[in-house]
Amino acid sequence: VQLQASGGGLVQAGGSLRLSCLASGRTTRRYNVAWFRQAPGKDREFVAAVNYNGGDTYYADSMRGRFTISRDNAKNTVDLEVNVLKPEDTAVYYCAADDTLFRFRPSTDASAYNYWGQGTLVTVSS
Repeated sequence: VQLQASGGGLVQAGGSLRLSCLASGRTTRRYNVAWFRQAPGKDREFVAAVNYNGGDTYYADSMRGRFTISRDNAKNTVDLEVNVLKPEDTAVYYCAADDTLFRFRPSTDASAYNYWGQGTLVTVSS
């Protein structure tokens, strides 16, 4: 599976962005998808995940409320909508896929994901 993240950019605090992750390749296999982010000088952190059929979503506690993950399997996309952006949301956002058999609940651990997109930069100005 190849993943391509897009939708990042420069936005003012309080604004919104919709990031998109497009999957190609072996997309017929079931896979969970997550978004992670990495701010300058910080470790990569889990943001949100959605299971293979879009029926279940998971969020980091600190992301709950402003972040919404969704997927459209017909289009092979997983989107992350971010509202009320804050300067501390500035980071490179990565989408990742995990096609491990029988892992029905997406992991919040980056090491569980075996496919990664290139990342898209989100910069929030104050």
